[in-house]
Amino acid sequence: MARHADAGERVDTLVLCGDGSGLDATRRQVAPNAAAVLGANAPVFCGFPENRSDTIPLLDIVAAVERAIAAGRPHVVYVPHGGNLNIDHQTAFRAVLTAARPVPGHAVRAIYSYEVPSSTEWSSPSSTVPFQPSRFVDIGATIDRKMKALDYYRAELRDSPHARSRDGIAALAGLRGHQIGFSHAEAFGVVRQLIGNTVP
Repeated sequence: MARHADAGERVDTLVLCGDGSGLDATRRQVAPNAAAVLGANAPVFCGFPENRSDTIPLLDIVAAVERAIAAGRPHVVYVPHGGNLNIDHQTAFRAVLTAARPVPGHAVRAIYSYEVPSSTEWSSPSSTVPFQPSRFVDIGATIDRKMKALDYYRAELRDSPHARSRDGIAALAGLRGHQIGFSHAEAFGVVRQLIGNTVP
């Protein structure tokens, strides 16, 4: 996110699930501050039920994503890996693939999936497609901002050793970087990438 913002690109975030109560209320309070650290716009919250997105017609969620795409006309969309353990991440993946169908004139030219600590790696490889990153982005210059933004979400972090601890997230960035010769990196799956002569 910070790399896109530093390049002068608009960065929007759509949060599909969470009704504004409990932990989600805290999340909504701190999210604009975390986004500002990264140079992104304040997130838009859709309010679908958290951890119960499988009870909502997929078409309703697709429509929310379509509205966001129509409003912002992004060329690149990032979405949680579809094989995550979390049902809301699975739903988000399906909704994005549907909303960003590669029809003529559609703004979206690339879709990348990302890993979510304590969700992606906890899913059984026998029941889902494992996360196999093929795109690595150097975040050595922005890792401090990433961690500062993460600190706003301290209510959702766990104590170390845990995949969703501050240490665990920093270690994952270090691991992904060391896998390809950077100090820190984020890893993505290439879901779709369209290379053409023009950008709509």
